[in-house]
Amino acid sequence: MRLAVVDDEVIVQKRLKQALAKDNHHVETYSSGEAFLKVQSVSPFDLVFLDVILPGIDGMETLRRIKSQGAATEVILITGRASLNAAIEAVKQGAFHYLAKPLKLDEVRHLARKALEHLRLREENRQLKEQLRHRQGWGEMVGVSPAMQEVFAMVRKVAPLDCHVLIRGESGTGKELVARAIHRESQRRDRPFMAFNCAGFTEELIASELFGYERGAFTGAVATKIGILEAAHQGTVFMDEIGDMPPSMQAKLLRVIQEGQIFRVGGTRPMQLDLRFIAASNKDLKREIQEGRFREDLYFRLNVVQIALPALRERPEDIPLLIQYFLSKYSRKFAKRVKGLDDQTREALLAYSYPGNVRELENIIERAVALAGGEILTLADLPLDLREYSVTPYQEWPPLEDQERDYIRKVLEYSHYNIGQTARILNLPRTTLWRKMKKYGLAKSTGDAS
Repeated sequence: MRLAVVDDEVIVQKRLKQALAKDNHHVETYSSGEAFLKVQSVSPFDLVFLDVILPGIDGMETLRRIKSQGAATEVILITGRASLNAAIEAVKQGAFHYLAKPLKLDEVRHLARKALEHLRLREENRQLKEQLRHRQGWGEMVGVSPAMQEVFAMVRKVAPLDCHVLIRGESGTGKELVARAIHRESQRRDRPFMAFNCAGFTEELIASELFGYERGAFTGAVATKIGILEAAHQGTVFMDEIGDMPPSMQAKLLRVIQEGQIFRVGGTRPMQLDLRFIAASNKDLKREIQEGRFREDLYFRLNVVQIALPALRERPEDIPLLIQYFLSKYSRKFAKRVKGLDDQTREALLAYSYPGNVRELENIIERAVALAGGEILTLADLPLDLREYSVTPYQEWPPLEDQERDYIRKVLEYSHYNIGQTARILNLPRTTLWRKMKKYGLAKSTGDAS
């Protein structure tokens, strides 16, 4: 990083330059605001330590000129006690902080690190927001990874074709978002989009929800109800988790797709419908077919075009962009001004595998923003189980022997001190395991339970 010290006292220049150089910064010194501004206007610095009292242009005017140039330079004011109020006012005008003389070099280095971290976060947020403005996708479908670019390209290609589509992907990958994007880009965009989740319902409930029913069709049917399929006429029906639909309902759905007509439950008059079906599943439907749980003819009817959504762990380059998107979304929702993450929080979020995919990441950020007490998210804002993914500062790293002892102890507890099972899990000979147990005081008097 390029730093500058602007002070008319040579001894201050030397002391600050030596202190800041310890952190591998390139430091330049200037005795006046005029001399500094000539260089700053051509090649802006990252951080400036600026004395308030200077010959010629004083520190306050120099600060105003730095900010008027629009550079991202951070400024830390150096002040004597007599001008402390002026320094506080300068902070209100855009200075990052101030230091009162006599200077403490540890405090100087600490403030420099904080200012540069703030600068880095601000630049990172600017870049992410710029990416969000120019991203390719729709709504909450965010991604710059090759895998997501393929998804976006397929959506553009298939949307206007009016064919049925099968979307495959793990839970939380955004299958309904893709379905809605296809609908919005299709010729049916001005007609209804109706979504139905096939999981967890009985055949009778699915039938009444999809097909509707006539008055008196069953006990409690006191009035005619229009079903989802009828309500979606000339539009798009999204069938989520199609792999969980009971086999008998699969046959009825196949008939609807083939014939384009339905009967309400309890009805005798067929209704002709114009529908586009988009189905989604987190299951391997080919395996479901082989095991007799899904109809092959329905699969081929729906699988005219297939779109495969990648898991979030398969596109890690999209995680920072998604984090920024959700930070902005939930900052607006909760009327907060959360701008970014500190380094440890970023490390934890990037190291996590997200078994729940984008939905889980969104939930984590929503919770963190809701609980955040400042503008920067910290590890304390994350769920407890995520904090362990942060990188521990080297001063806190435990010795290797402590790590080994704790790991062996956990495996022993898992196996209920079954030595044979523990040795297999650790891939160790039993004799080696016994030696390590004795070394770490982990031996149990009950002996080998294998």
